[in-house]
Amino acid sequence: MDFLPEEINNYCHRFTEDESDILAELNRFTHANVLQSRMLAGHLQGRVLSMLSHMIQPRTILEIGTYTGYSALCWAEGLVENGLIHTIELNDELETKILSFINKSEHRERIKLHIGNALEIIPALEGTFDIVYIDADKENYGAYYDLVIDRLKPGGYVIADNVLWSGKITSHESEMDHETRCLYDYARKIHDDARVQNVLFPIRDGLMIARKI
Repeated sequence: MDFLPEEINNYCHRFTEDESDILAELNRFTHANVLQSRMLAGHLQGRVLSMLSHMIQPRTILEIGTYTGYSALCWAEGLVENGLIHTIELNDELETKILSFINKSEHRERIKLHIGNALEIIPALEGTFDIVYIDADKENYGAYYDLVIDRLKPGGYVIADNVLWSGKITSHESEMDHETRCLYDYARKIHDDARVQNVLFPIRDGLMIARKI
């Protein structure tokens, strides 16, 4: 998942703001106790999400795919006063772990956890969004985008993680597995959508950022 040489990656971490104590604790906990810990956003990407949140100053964020809550805590850092994050996680076995860290953070009143299928939960949520962060099942990225784009405020952002998929996305189309093909189709969908301007950042496993015009 790391495309940069190790020494360059380490240099970037060295000169990036430190993660908070609670994020460092959650980072350690996830790697020691939760399966597929590479799914965690981690230090560098987490600081990128925090920086974006501070730059955009959102009031409402929708996060699709909570995992253990690291990225939700990062997004919460830049919310305006009385801002709110709706974060959706399919795996109910993670609920207790997620809440244990959310509830001891300073952002506990700003994060609302939903457990269940995002395709069913999103239509039931009220209001519009300043940021939508997609980091869930790859085959449904396009479906999530279709559900949220009309509820995204003008000037709002849809940000999707893992769009480089450990480099597999550069395979010939005939050799792509199902998830890789879905991510390729998502990137093409965003690139061809005249409603947004987009840029794909090669940060960690790739962030596709689309801004609604």
